[in-house]
Amino acid sequence: MNLHEYQAKKLFAEYGIPVPPGRPAHTVKEAIRGASELGGKAWIIKAQVHAGGRGKAGGVKRANSLEELETVVRNMLGTRLVTKQSAPSGQPVNCVLIQGLADIAAEFYLGMLVDRGRRRVAVIASSAGGMDIEEVAATDPEKIFKTAIDPVMGVQNFQSRRIGFALGLNGDQQKQLDQIIRALYRLFIDKDLSLIEINPLILNGAGNLEALDAKVSIDDNALYRQANLEEWRDPGQEDERESIAKRFDLNYVTLGGDIACMVNGAGLAMATMDIIKLHGGEPANFLDVGGGATAERVAEAFKLIVSDPKVRAILVNIFGGIVRCDLIAEGVIKAVREVGVNVPVIVRLEGTNVEKGREILAGSGLTITPADDLSDAANKAVTAAGGKK
Repeated sequence: MNLHEYQAKKLFAEYGIPVPPGRPAHTVKEAIRGASELGGKAWIIKAQVHAGGRGKAGGVKRANSLEELETVVRNMLGTRLVTKQSAPSGQPVNCVLIQGLADIAAEFYLGMLVDRGRRRVAVIASSAGGMDIEEVAATDPEKIFKTAIDPVMGVQNFQSRRIGFALGLNGDQQKQLDQIIRALYRLFIDKDLSLIEINPLILNGAGNLEALDAKVSIDDNALYRQANLEEWRDPGQEDERESIAKRFDLNYVTLGGDIACMVNGAGLAMATMDIIKLHGGEPANFLDVGGGATAERVAEAFKLIVSDPKVRAILVNIFGGIVRCDLIAEGVIKAVREVGVNVPVIVRLEGTNVEKGREILAGSGLTITPADDLSDAANKAVTAAGGKK
């Protein structure tokens, strides 16, 4: 689960990480009041969306008067911001963050994430902070510094010093950095986070470090322990189908193609998408109904699939291990009848009670195309969707 910048900064402040004062606003009146409380003669207005690259997409603007701020906020709220990291349709802007102008002497990047290979939290830093950090990582990887934190020992002084040297900080600034890294690590562990990014972490005119931006992601599997943070969830920033899928314990990710997939097992789902691509098609989604799929869950999965207007064919690929193929067949039939599926449905079943499952599908009276194997299923799905792209 992702947090908005203003929410992440609230957490930062609670852990003693220096952040500039700011005011979130959901209306123009709130924005004007927030700017007045902050004082000053100019402000930065930042669209609050769950996507990076806001600056280049027009989601970060400067206002040199309250009148100009009113115009900027009015034009920003209620729109959809399209960035290189957002969905093609963009993310809705229902909130903005008002901040005063920052006195920036230098910009850095500082982040934490889970290094699954080493099974530790890794600190990532760079002296090339700012909007183009992704390009820096791709073209100048030597400017990216990384160190892993021992879960028993915690953050060590030498690690902070090495990062400080890499960023070119002096002694006092290195002490500040050490305090920030230690606070970020406590926050990471306490709140079950999967990612923290500060881009940029700035050195202001007074020579102090400050988190000018903030990005925080919480591990969805730990939200039962973070009820207070789950209340901060913004469903409007999430794909509607993905949100519905979570309620039924379905693993669903929207993609850009027109062949919908319904599979049991993440590995099999990945293989199904690969073979669709191999045959010249484009998958519309990743959908894992799980090893214990029931007829009801299959029906809900079909409802998700057909809610995507781009879908032109549906490929059901089920291996009956934990769940029997006849139960899946019953679920497919129930779903097709309930939902009113009007696109071709190709079904490939293998495993426990596969013959019974195939008999049930054949006797349903519905237009369901059986497939002998995965390659045959993918080929039929691509053909049904209109041929190779």
